[in-house]
Amino acid sequence: MSKREAPIFKVIFLNQGQVYEMYAKQIFQSDLWGFLEIEEFVFGERTQVVVDPSEEKLKAQFEGVLRSFVPMHAIIRIDEVERLGTPKISEAKSGSNIMPFPMPMPEK
Repeated sequence: MSKREAPIFKVIFLNQGQVYEMYAKQIFQSDLWGFLEIEEFVFGERTQVVVDPSEEKLKAQFEGVLRSFVPMHAIIRIDEVERLGTPKISEAKSGSNIMPFPMPMPEK
């Protein structure tokens, strides 16, 4: 029986009108109420000549981040995957089936 490798999770969540698709090794419910903790982000290796600008933007944005706290209502989907994909950011389309959780109106 072979030893199973550490799982890799694909986490898709909303952040400021954009949909983030990230890969991580650790995901768990936070002690901080209403948040999910995401640790050990995984990015592709730079073994290719072609560089994906979307992935490079995410690498730069999450450089030095040990752990991210994502609000539960921002999570769209979490999958355990067999292999690493390409992390990306895309615009949340207004006609899609993604409905943001109702938030209180900000006071002026």
